[in-house]
Formats: sequence, structure tokens, C-alpha cells
Amino acid sequence: MSDEIQPSPPGTPPDEPTVLDLFKSIFKDWKSFSNFLGTLFDAARREQFNQDLAEEREPIVELEPSTIERPASTRFPWRALLGLGFALLAQRVLEPPARVIEYGVGLYIIALGLITWSLFSKEWGLPPLRPDHDRQDPETIRPLPAILAILLVFAAFLTFNGNLFRPLNLSLWLLSIGLFVYSLWLPYRRARVERTPAERRKQIVWGLLILLVAVLALFFRAYRIGEVPLEPFSDHAEKILDVYDVTQGQTRIFFPRNTGREGFQMYWTVLMNWIFGTGLSFLSLKIGTVLIGLLTLPYMYLLGKEIGGKRVGLFTLLLTGIGYWPNVISRIGLRFPLYPAFAAPVLYYLIRGLRTRNRNDFILSGLFLGIGMHGYSPIRIMPVVIIVAVGLYLIHANSRGKRRDAILWLAILGLTSLFVFTPLLRYWLDNPTEFSYRALSRLGGVERDLAEPAIKIFFSNLWNGMRMFNWDDGEIWVHSVTHRPALGVVSGALFLIGAVMVLVRYLRRRHWLDLFLLLSIPLLALPSILSLAYPGENPALNRAGGAYIPAFILAALALDSMVTALLNTTEGNSGRGRIRNALAWGLTLVLLFWSGAQNYDLVFNQYAKQFENGAWNSSEMGAVIKTFGEKYGTTDTVWIVPFPYWVDTRLPGVWAGVPNRDFAMWQENLPDTVQLSGPKLFIVKADINNPGANDQATLDILRQLYPQGDLEIHRSSVPGHEFWVYSVP
Repeated sequence: MSDEIQPSPPGTPPDEPTVLDLFKSIFKDWKSFSNFLGTLFDAARREQFNQDLAEEREPIVELEPSTIERPASTRFPWRALLGLGFALLAQRVLEPPARVIEYGVGLYIIALGLITWSLFSKEWGLPPLRPDHDRQDPETIRPLPAILAILLVFAAFLTFNGNLFRPLNLSLWLLSIGLFVYSLWLPYRRARVERTPAERRKQIVWGLLILLVAVLALFFRAYRIGEVPLEPFSDHAEKILDVYDVTQGQTRIFFPRNTGREGFQMYWTVLMNWIFGTGLSFLSLKIGTVLIGLLTLPYMYLLGKEIGGKRVGLFTLLLTGIGYWPNVISRIGLRFPLYPAFAAPVLYYLIRGLRTRNRNDFILSGLFLGIGMHGYSPIRIMPVVIIVAVGLYLIHANSRGKRRDAILWLAILGLTSLFVFTPLLRYWLDNPTEFSYRALSRLGGVERDLAEPAIKIFFSNLWNGMRMFNWDDGEIWVHSVTHRPALGVVSGALFLIGAVMVLVRYLRRRHWLDLFLLLSIPLLALPSILSLAYPGENPALNRAGGAYIPAFILAALALDSMVTALLNTTEGNSGRGRIRNALAWGLTLVLLFWSGAQNYDLVFNQYAKQFENGAWNSSEMGAVIKTFGEKYGTTDTVWIVPFPYWVDTRLPGVWAGVPNRDFAMWQENLPDTVQLSGPKLFIVKADINNPGANDQATLDILRQLYPQGDLEIHRSSVPGHEFWVYSVP
């Protein structure tokens, strides 16, 4: 049975205080305030108050969705299928290398025209929106836990000085969050529902189907995790040093290295190392981010189910699980998947809370928002997204009679997230420049001035950010197959079809959720779009990661609508009915297989090859260093001579088991090594096919300093990534 909540009877029990009544009664005069304090320390009166507050509420039951949007026609949906075919052909035309935008746009115009025609012909329609509950918030609060929570969070705020988590401030902070949640949480009981044997069998089959999809998603996310991507780059060196600092007792709130980073990934990676024993390594980073990406998928299912039903949830889960975009940003080993990982539950509880009018959902949304603020900086756009969502709800008819409650719920969400955000709030107030530097550097005026007027760059970025789904995902090779659509042929076509269908439904029904679903796409992509100082960094699949949430939901809505249109027949088990059923599920399987095959190729062939060519082979250098250390018992006399646009000299040490050492020895300092005794080894940039990229100057110096040295070329598994090894016995 669903976790829906049946509306409570109208009105609030007379002995159940509202927040406003409680405030007025406490602070109208000194005597009232004194009496209130006496109540807090009077066990009998406090117990009676809590008993009144925790009065058993109505059981949680399911509300059946409306069928108003179901297609009324049982005719064969030829317009819809023809539109789908043209959309798939259009998206295929936009795929590299034969990218012909004129043909693609023309085909899409035909496709979306046919889709619109099919909508007005009622042969194709979206799954129904779920009905709103009719409930008012009781505006109750448990005063003692609330007051204690405020006092404790203030004490925690004062002790979060020095940018460090300590046992005292950590305990105060966590206790304050627990008490604040308890002070506002509303008790509900679950309804016990007896299911028939047939219903139980259907539930088991559905559970097995979800499990099958989850296993497929696990394969796409975890397969060849050690090889794709193959090598780390400079950002990984910064992360591993931050993780190393944590293991040395530097439990920071905000990590200032490399323009500043929130701390969630550092502690998460320490946990991964503790669980899997993979050390302070690139693999530990990747395991952690892959797991975060996988933990996003349950909320993708729940969001799809909340917006369009169980089948939409399943399609959302499947399309996201096999999608190239979420797969790549999860595999890279950086904080990128943390944005959608926390944005998804924030949106789920927000949307469900506005529909069911259940305060607890807003508390959960606030908790996930607050935790997410400790993850990846693009999630700082989520307060704007939340305000827009509640604002749309308030100006639409769905909120009639509930607008005061909606404002209260927004305040509860904000306060809950503020409690969780407290450590970063203290750091922000103490170090405003460091906390905001990364975001402000992209907006402009910090690292570089804007090349053009801000408004012109913004709209150019907005255009580029919106066309990334179906045309060009940008030029950042570390987390994308460059200059191709962010979505595949199938998901890209379904995405645009779903967007048109939702837009048409909004124009006809004026439901706030449809408009929000469309507007959330540019809103969630704003962290990428707002790169005004560096417009070349937009679009960026990492900073726009939250936008894949509504994109895959729209695609799932379109796919579900196709299945419904084909299954919508009154012919039952007749021959024609069986043919339509077979066509519905056969076409679905073909589309999903096509999508899976393309995404497999994008990740494990195209992206893997591109990354190999772009990232330097620090693992091979690390192996050379490790062999030297095993032979001579030390790596202190091993150095790497830096060269422009070459390997980060900190990374080979990670592979060699020395994560806290930079092996750089600059060319001008090479004479200083002569005074050191013992065997020595120098790694030097090589390029036997391009003399300008071969560090011949360093080789000449080494021959002068160590004429007895031995020079050999290390052949790399990636052509063009060779390096010189100069050994001094």
C-alpha cells in the first residue's frame, strides 16, 4: 500500500495549540512567560501537552488518481507512433558525426506537430496527475524540544570556530537537529490493508521487475570501474590530499585547498576506504561516487511514481540507470553526482508534500537540502528552485484554501535545512570570500572580467545550456563525450515529446506541477548557465547534473504514454488486442535495447577512449616509483621533472602508496640532487615524434650531472604517453 495520508477531518482539536497561539500566550506579558517556563519543568503538565500533541491521527491510505487525462479513443494511435518515428529520426540526424541541424530541426517540427495532433485527437495522453489531499496543517509544536534545539544549535554555532568538527560541536549539532525534527514531526499511523492472493502475486512480480532494473543499472554503473576512467587528473590529487588530511585528524568543515570544497566527499571516501580497504586511491574516490550515483536511483523511481504512477517510476529508474550522462558524472570520482543525489529527494518530498499537505515531507526535504549543502556547490541553487515551486503552487488554484499552510511549510523546510547547514554557515560568516570564491569566479569580476555585457552572455549561455540535451553537451572532456547530445537518441527524442505533452496539458489544465516540471530544467541547469566569466565551461554536465532529473522524468512520461495508447483497447484477449499488446511491449523493448546499446558504447568505448587520450598515465609512473622503492627501500630519491601541460606530479605518488608527497623536481633545482647519496631516478617528459614536446633540456642537464646514468624510454599502453626514465646507480 502506498504511503499516502488520508485527509484529517476539518478543524483542529481545541486542546492542540497552534504555533501562533503558543507564541501569543507565551510572550504577551512576563507572568505568561513565567507560567510557560513552569510548564516546561512540570512533568505532569508537559506529559499532558505531549499526549494532546501526539493524538492519534487518521490512518495512511491510498487516494485513487483521476482518470481525466486517459485517452478516450481506442483507435490505433498512428499519429503518435508516426510522430515518435520522426522524433527518433530527427535525434539520430543530430548525432555525430553526420550532424545536420537543419534536417534535425525540420524533422522535429514534423514530429512534434504530429504529437500535438495526436494529443488533441485523444489517441495519446499523459498518465493522470495524482489528486491533492484536503488537509490543514495543525500548526502544532512540541515547545520543550524546540527550545532546547534552538539553544543547542546556537551553542554548536559558537563552537564551530576554527573550521573544525570536534566531538563537542558535532554532538551539539546532531542533537539539535534531532530535537528540532522531533519538535515538529507529526505522528501518523499506518493503515493495515489485507491484500488478496492475486494482489500479493502482482506485488511480488513488480518487486522482481524493479530488482531486475536495479541490477541492470548496477551493471552500467559498476562495470569496469577500475578502467573507465583510467587515470586521475589534478582535481583528484587535491581530493586525495584532502582525504589524507582527514585521516591525520584535520576534520575540517570546509576544505580550502583548490579554491575551496565542501567536505561530504572527503568523509565519504574515508568510509569507502574503511569498508572496501582500497586505500587513499583513485579507486576509493570512484567507488564512493558510483555508490552515490546508485543511491540517487531510488528517488528517481519515487519521483517518477509521484508524478506519473508506478510505470513512469520504473521507466524513469531504467532510463536514468543506463543513461550516459548520470553514468559518466558518477564514475569520474569527483563530487559531481552529489548535486542530483540530494536534489532528487529534495524535489520528491517537496512535490509530495505539496500534494499530500503533510508537514513531515517538508521536514525531510529540508534535511536533504541541508545535507546536500555539504556536498557539491551547484546545489546552492536549490533554495531558488524550492521558492519557485512553492510560488507556482501559491498562484495556481491547487493551493486554494491552503496558501497559509504552504508558507508555513516553506518556513519549516528552510529552518530544517538551516539547522543542518549550521557548520557551513559559521564558516561562511567567518570566511565569506573563501566560501563564495568558486561560484563568484564563474560569475565574473573575481578571476577575470566579463568579455561582453552580462545579460548578453547569460542568454547565450541559456541557449547553449538548453540545447545540450539534444545537440551539444560542451567541450569538457573529463566528464562528457564532447560536442554530442547529453541524451541518447531514444531518451533525447522522448524528452522533447514529453516536454511538449506536459506543455499542452498545462495549457489545458493549468496544474502547477506541469509548469514547474518544465521550468525546473533551466533552473537546475543554472549553475552551469551562470558561468558568465568562462562561457566556454557551459554547458557542463557536472554543474547541470540536477537537470537530468526532470529530463528523464519527461522521457519516461512520453514512453509510458506510448505504452498506454497502444494498450488502450476494448478488444481484450481478441487477436487484435493481443497484437496491440505485443506491439506495445515489443516496441518498448526495442527502444530500451537501442538506448542501452548506445549508452554502453558512449561510456565504455567513446568516453573511455577519449579519457585515455586526454589524461596522463600517472599509474604507469607510479608503478615505476613503487618498483624502485621495493628494490632500494626508499622513494626519497625519485623525482619527476615538471613540463608544461603534462602529468600532475602528485598523482604518481598516489599509485605508489605515497599519497602525501609531490614528486616534482624543477629543472633549475636538479644540481641540488648531486649532494644526495644513493641510487636516484628521474622521470622526464618524452615525445619521440614531436621534438617540441620532448624535454630534451632536462635530459641534457642530467647527462652533465650524472654521466654514469642510464636512459631508457618507458613505452605506454596509450600511444603518445611515453616518458623517459633516467636511472643513476
